[in-house]
Amino acid sequence: MNVMDYSERRRRLLAELERLKLDAILVTHLPNVRYLTGFTGSAAALLIENKAQAKPAFVTDGRYSAQAREQVRGISIAVGKPGLMAGMIREITARHPRRLGIEADHMTVKTHSLLASELRGSRLVATSGVVEKLRIVKEPAEVKTIRQAVLLGARLLPGALRSLRPGRPEAEVAAHIEYEARRRGAERMSFETIVASGPRSAMPHGIASPAPLPKAGFVVLDYGVILHGYCSDMTRTVHLGRPGPQSKAWYDAVLQAQLAAISAVRPGTAFSDVDRAARMILKGSKLEKFFTHSTGHGVGLEIHEPPRLAAGQEETLEPGMVITIEPGIYVPGRGGIRIEDMVLVTDAGHEVLTPVKKEFVQI
Repeated sequence: MNVMDYSERRRRLLAELERLKLDAILVTHLPNVRYLTGFTGSAAALLIENKAQAKPAFVTDGRYSAQAREQVRGISIAVGKPGLMAGMIREITARHPRRLGIEADHMTVKTHSLLASELRGSRLVATSGVVEKLRIVKEPAEVKTIRQAVLLGARLLPGALRSLRPGRPEAEVAAHIEYEARRRGAERMSFETIVASGPRSAMPHGIASPAPLPKAGFVVLDYGVILHGYCSDMTRTVHLGRPGPQSKAWYDAVLQAQLAAISAVRPGTAFSDVDRAARMILKGSKLEKFFTHSTGHGVGLEIHEPPRLAAGQEETLEPGMVITIEPGIYVPGRGGIRIEDMVLVTDAGHEVLTPVKKEFVQI
């Protein structure tokens, strides 16, 4: 496992708290808690004060007391009794921050109401994406871990292709992929495996179903694995049986769109310009209307995280960002095609992390 510098991440968060004029922030989104502490359990909260010498307070419940003490370093650890919420409130009350930031995108109305009623001396300030902003540019150790997850996922593709045969249920193909992933060391899948064939391949998120693979038609395979907490994501589309000229033309258009978008990836390029590069190719083939999602997204501790490569997103790429490039077309009643790689933004431009060829494959 690659060593992450959690204390440096917390130090960078302090600068954000100063900018937002917050006395403290309560981190409750578990991927953000993990990013800042290394804790991998399912119940935790982290209170960080806007004071350089103040020790952060980490709260969990009784199920994770031993795990927290093993994984969390340099932080005051409290076990909430009778539960996590009670422990959080006690820790906040002891520090009585006047302006307390909360992760508004991840906090339930019920939790907000409870905190507001119990923390009379603190004003709850809604924040959005404070820790996610820190996560967007990956550290070298994160890139190394992501690279390992990508390679593990790529090694599953040959076996997945061998498992494709007409009449076999999509769900059985997905089960084969997931079994092999776990057998080779994956913690779990990044998301529910997509195996969508024939007309179902026109569903961008066509989760594997009991439907049998057709004798002829496209099959979209979209899956990823988690390794040491970090996700991978890749999509390949293959064709069962003999394809017609239109099928090959559609595939080539999507491939050229993907290559154009990858070529646009370099520091300083607007997220929207990467998206535009893919759409211009599909527009030239009169297929743009069948491209119904963004061109890509960030990947890290979560399968979907900033940045988002889409129209209107005018922020720019920076070295260290890890993104997907995944244009696709989805023609109702006919089928769909998507090709997806993970790409690292480098000082000189980009590096495609996914080591899998993309030429048209007929099975």
